Amino acid sequence: YWAKISVRAQQKTVKKGIKKRSRSETNEKVSQAATELKTFCLQNAHKDPLLTGVPSSDNPFRPPKSCVLL
Repeated sequence: YWAKISVRAQQKTVKKGIKKRSRSETNEKVSQAATELKTFCLQNAHKDPLLTGVPSSDNPFRPPKSCVLL
């Protein structure tokens, strides 16, 4: 019986915390968030290795070179 009460009390506490946090956070419009994200991506595109590529000398995932002995 006591275990059920403590679990219920914990659940109520968690739900109150979630409601309180969601009330304190402000919602942002999707269009505004998308515009900010696009601006950020365009400003930092020159730093993105997926867009600019990685020099082979700096690439830790390059295939290992084989050694050939004659």
